Order: sequence, then structure tokens, then C-alpha cells
Amino acid sequence: MKRYIVGGAVRDALLGLAHSDRDWVVVGSTPQALKALGYRPVGKDFPVFIDPDSGEEVALARTERKTGLGYQGFTVHAAPEVTLEEDLLRRDLTINAIAQADDGTLIDPYGGQADIAARVLRHVSPAFVEDPVRLLRVARLAARFPDFTVAPDTLALLRAMVANGEVDALVPERVWQELSRGLMAQRPSRMFDVLRDCGALARLLPEVDRLWGVPQPPEHHPEIDTGLHLMLVLDQCAREDAPLTVRWACLGHDLGKGNTARAAWPRHIGHEGRSAKLAKLLGERLKVPTDCKELAEVVAREHGHIHASGALGAGALVRLFDRCDAIRRPERFAQVLQACLCDARGRTGLQDRPYPPVTRLPLLLDAARGVDSASTAAQAMARGQRGAEIGQAVMAVRAAAVAAALVALDGVAA
Repeated sequence: MKRYIVGGAVRDALLGLAHSDRDWVVVGSTPQALKALGYRPVGKDFPVFIDPDSGEEVALARTERKTGLGYQGFTVHAAPEVTLEEDLLRRDLTINAIAQADDGTLIDPYGGQADIAARVLRHVSPAFVEDPVRLLRVARLAARFPDFTVAPDTLALLRAMVANGEVDALVPERVWQELSRGLMAQRPSRMFDVLRDCGALARLLPEVDRLWGVPQPPEHHPEIDTGLHLMLVLDQCAREDAPLTVRWACLGHDLGKGNTARAAWPRHIGHEGRSAKLAKLLGERLKVPTDCKELAEVVAREHGHIHASGALGAGALVRLFDRCDAIRRPERFAQVLQACLCDARGRTGLQDRPYPPVTRLPLLLDAARGVDSASTAAQAMARGQRGAEIGQAVMAVRAAAVAAALVALDGVAA
């Protein structure tokens, strides 16, 4: 029995990158032999075990045969006679098909080291097309390693996977898993570049794909094209080290511009409401986590108001806070503001421009939150007010507090 480190850990070490997880492959053994050594089986469909000493995953060398559509349509064969080279052959990219022995020796039968040096993402074998998740993985790795290009013959295989319907077999959970990792990468736009180049974006995220070619007012958007703007916003998210919730919200903030009537271009009146509805539907379709989905709806609906908040009076500001649920959830409102900051700076030549709402609105929110709402409500009830009247009384007191804060900030009455 021989063990080898394989996959991402070897690749990242060759790239000089830190890596925490190591995957191992075992050659010349059986499930029974590993269990006898204390290895705990964890894979239902694949021969994967947990090392009793390190807690790391160990898989038996295996081959795979395509039997149906999708990433689950495989028959797996794991046996002592399966060689390391055969196991590496079933992997997706050459840079992930390098193994390292205990003595540090590298086993690289498919040219992974050369492709790392050349900064190329290249498939190992034609069997690449059999697993549609690989399409998403290539796009995600392009975002993580933005100086890598996709080999032309690999791009041709990606297009074939779209054409033959393999990409349509992807389940929402796997799409979200890879998409979320790509959004958190160094340059998220590269993931969407690859997905567009092979035609997969139109199949997986048609709401996003239709943004390219849609113009915007040049006085606000020097880049003009809505799709290009979205890519600038996502890359700005990476520069701001924004969390996944913010990056997902930015992805959906302008979806409504994709269905603006062509006669109304380049203006997009009312796109915020349409964007919020589309962001909600997209989040539901991909089974996105609730925190991501909720933030996306708020940002889509309110980003225009937040951009223009410097011109709002105290009452309008309190209503904005109320619609954003900012009084109750100030920490989420901070993420709303970060998404709006990325939107404002995700424009050609404007990446470093000041964005006053990100510092101004938290101060005004603090004033609104400083109101004793319970006392105000009790006083309203004592005056005989009920229901909506009590809420209006609380809003009025908050507006007065915000008006005073505006005077302190600007030196003029709101």
C-alpha cells in the first residue's frame, strides 16, 4: 500500500500558496484493509475514508465510467490493481493531476507542472466532458488564478458540455457551491468571463447573462455596458474584501436593467423593484442561504435611494432605515452600505472615489436608534393612539432625532 498527496494541495504548494487541506490517494489496497487499520469510511458512492491519526480524507485509487447525465452518472471501480496514473487520469485539470510521494517526489504524468509554469488551465483527458461540475470548477479556478488562461481545446470542451446538455443536469446546490467559491475569489469577474465564453452563463444565470449589451447613462457609468459594470462591481467587492453576502447582493443589484424596454434605454426607471424581484427568484432557484438572499433583495431595491441619500430629509431617511430594517439590524445595514459602496466604485475610472453614505448614514442611524421607542409608544397609547398611529409617533420622534443629527453634521436644518 502506498499513499500520495494529490490535487489542490500539491498545486498550491507549487504555486507558493498556503493550503490547509490535503487529499490523499491510496494505491494497492482495499476497503477491508483500510478498515482493519482503523480508517473510517465516509463515502457512500466513492471509497473515501478518514485517517484515524490525522483526520484527513484518504481515497482509494479508482477509475470511473460514464453511465448517465450529470455529475452522479458514473460507475466507480476501486481495486488494488488501479494505478496512480489511472487515478490521476480521471481528474479534471492537469494542474490538479499531480501527486506527491512521502519522500517529496512528484508524479506528473500529464504535464501539470508545465501548465502551472505556462499559467494554463487544461483538461487531462476527453473524459473531462462527462462531469458538468468541472465546467463550473474551471470558471471558479479562473477567478482564483486570474493570470491563468483556459486552453483553447479545453474551452472547446466546455462549449460542447453546454451544447450536449450536460450543464443542464447540474443541481442548484452544486451550482451555488461553485458559484459562491468563485465569488469569493481574487477576481470574480473571470469566472463570469469563462461562463459567458462557453455559453453556460445563459443556461445557468440567464438573468445575469442578459445584462451584457444593455447601455446605461454615460454620465453615471463611463463603462456604459451594464454587464461590464457588474464585473467591475464584483471585482471591487474583492478589493474591499467583502463577505459572500455582499458579493451575492452585488451580483443581483442591477438584474432589472436586463428587462428594461429597449425604447427606454439608456435610462432604467424602476429597475430597482424589478431587480429585487429577480434577485429573489434567482436566490430561490439556486437555494441560496437566507442571509445572502435577504441582503440581495434589500440592496437591489434600495441602492438608488442610498446613493441619493445626501439629498434626503430626516423623514425620508427614517423611512429608508425602516425599509432596510436598519433599526433592528444595524449590522446587516452595514453590509447594505458596503454593497452600495462597491456599486458606486465599480465604474471605469471611479474605483477610488469618495462615497459619503458609507460614513454618513451610520451616524444618522445611530441617532434614530437612540430614540426610546418603548417610552414613545407608551406615551402615544396614553394619548389614546392605537395601531398604526403608535408606529407613526415612533417614526416622528426618530425623524426629529435624525433632523438634529443632520444639523450637527451639516450645520443647517433638515
